[in-house]
Amino acid sequence: MLKLVGVNKRLGEFHLRDIDLAVLPGEYFVILGPTGSGKTVLLETIAGMHPPDAGRIFFAGKEITRLPPEERRIGFVYQDYALFPHLDVRQNILFGLQSRKIPAAAREGKLGEVVQLLGIGHLLARNPSTLSGGEQQRVALARALVTEPQIFLLDEPLSALDPRTREGFQRELQRIHRATGTLTVHVTHDFAEAAFLADRIAVMQRGRLVQVGSPEEIFSRPSSLFTARFVGLRNVFAGEVLGAKGHRLFRAGRLELAVETGFTGPAGCVLHPEHLRLSPTPTGGTACLPGRVTAVYRRRFYLEVTVDAGEELVLWFPPAGHNHGSHRPPRVGEKVWCVIPPAAVHLFPRSGD
Repeated sequence: MLKLVGVNKRLGEFHLRDIDLAVLPGEYFVILGPTGSGKTVLLETIAGMHPPDAGRIFFAGKEITRLPPEERRIGFVYQDYALFPHLDVRQNILFGLQSRKIPAAAREGKLGEVVQLLGIGHLLARNPSTLSGGEQQRVALARALVTEPQIFLLDEPLSALDPRTREGFQRELQRIHRATGTLTVHVTHDFAEAAFLADRIAVMQRGRLVQVGSPEEIFSRPSSLFTARFVGLRNVFAGEVLGAKGHRLFRAGRLELAVETGFTGPAGCVLHPEHLRLSPTPTGGTACLPGRVTAVYRRRFYLEVTVDAGEELVLWFPPAGHNHGSHRPPRVGEKVWCVIPPAAVHLFPRSGD
């Protein structure tokens, strides 16, 4: 297990604040956040490049807070690959083993294993400048993996790749992780990438970890407006919960919705579009809001319907109309009722965002 306890680090104007984190053995853990949130600084602190100003770091039950980077058995891959331009692929991969004075026979054995794992045997004599982005990334991964790290750190490893190559490389990283079982910490700003790869995700904002959970938890039950908006959720509202228990109302601008919750005061609300439905008439026993269809967009597997129901609501409508109380897609200008079942509503107390 990799464990950080109360870790703080100030670098100029940036401050890594009160980081408490536990990554389980063999886990693929993704740190998700915008540019400037501190993702890379956190990775480099784990790697030993930035000794914490406060707090402690443990791995496998031993404290490594002040252990030099070269003694941490960590493999680190940056987004720009950082391959040595004056060395061919073979020499790049072997560099870490040679610097550790690993015997030649052992080096060749490890080289053969990682080359087979990544399928790059045909590249060994090539210069890095002649490789595609995906090939350079494979070489960078091989150079990190050949040293048999106990922790694998990946800093935006897919950001420089084109979309098609990036999608294929996500599957490649998943395959490598299954094959090696190495504890991996991967940072990205892309929620789709995080959701595809991660066992768990930590969301980072301004040097703090603001939420940790499975991809499903982060997407379905965000704990803040920042998280909800950053992962691209629709129908995210900042408002307040009013009223006595059993008669509570969430209000945000012109949107008013009866809710069941145990708290009052400032609140955030997400109405998940996949659970919203349309009906030509009110539905008894379920919250309904009258509205008018303002736009219909055709997506790959569904229609995205926008409804003015006091505030703009977005819902996802299957083209065949299944489970939406209608046998045809809605039309722009049509009067409808937005049906909001309890499964669509996620409320959380709001403070500071």
